[in-house]
Amino acid sequence: MTEGATRRTVLATGAAALGAAAVGCGGAGNGGSGGQELARTSDIPVGGGKVFRDRKIVVTQPTEGDFKAFTAICTHLGCTVNKVADGTIDCPCHGSKYHIGDGSVAHGPARRPLAREPIKVEGNSIRLA
Repeated sequence: MTEGATRRTVLATGAAALGAAAVGCGGAGNGGSGGQELARTSDIPVGGGKVFRDRKIVVTQPTEGDFKAFTAICTHLGCTVNKVADGTIDCPCHGSKYHIGDGSVAHGPARRPLAREPIKVEGNSIRLA
């Protein structure tokens, strides 16, 4: 194989991997169209949150009126988190837990925080940004 063919193969493979990573990890390609309503503010309990498995997003309300959104994909091995309880976002696969306020790791084995997802709160509507 020539050097040019090898370089093209590497570039094409790398681009495909980056695209798959963005979609598979709750990136912009995974959350649906921008501006689409995700939930009503009344759907998200104060001190808790809700997992939207179909969108791979979890929305929390750490304090009244303060809404946060994170990818629902665990940073340990890529499982989808399944609940928000007692101030944490919980993964059922290996027990990782993340703080609802900033997505940081509360309990491993995960070592990296959940990535933030952009949302807009307009009136009583929580929308994907």
